[in-house]
Amino acid sequence: MNNKIPNSVIGAVAPVIAAAYYSHSKLNSLLRESGAPGDPPEGNLEAKCSIWLKRCNDDSSIDALQVLGQLIQRFMDQEVSDLWPHVGADQERIRASLATNQLSYQTNGFITLAGSSPAAKTLADYFKARDFASIEAEFGRAISQIDRDPHAAITASSAIIEALCKTYIEINRLEMPAKQTIGPLWKVVQQHLGLNVDHTLLALQIPGDPHEH
Repeated sequence: MNNKIPNSVIGAVAPVIAAAYYSHSKLNSLLRESGAPGDPPEGNLEAKCSIWLKRCNDDSSIDALQVLGQLIQRFMDQEVSDLWPHVGADQERIRASLATNQLSYQTNGFITLAGSSPAAKTLADYFKARDFASIEAEFGRAISQIDRDPHAAITASSAIIEALCKTYIEINRLEMPAKQTIGPLWKVVQQHLGLNVDHTLLALQIPGDPHEH
């Protein structure tokens, strides 16, 4: 996937974010926190936002779409209320611009190809980057769904554990199992760490699945 921000997306995002933060100091802090390089450009808020995002495109060491996702996360993830009815229209403006370029915004600041899911890749990225705050936040989101949607909570938690095991296997250059579910993945990690087999867990595994024993 090309990690550069399309010019039309910059054109849609810059005025929205400039209006949302209405302060040079706030916008400077937000762009720096999002990973935009260098000193703040000159100009009004909209020009500053636009120039800084284009600078990200020009820097080969920067994942410009990642910066964009972090930049718009707070704005895109907020609830639309009667007090701020324009927020929904501005969110849709950004989504439409992304869609025109075969991109989509996903909750928590991820820009992906339209129709794809960011979950597996981003979880692995969190572990590789040792971004434990984001991992903890993902666990928190999974736990928050236990009462409302237990199946979704289990699925989300399983994805985190699978990503951890896969990352461990890749980093230590171990052989990835043919079946990449928690059971086989954990077995590889367990053996490499020299941990004892938990016979209680073993007894709970589904009989008849040779990959889980």
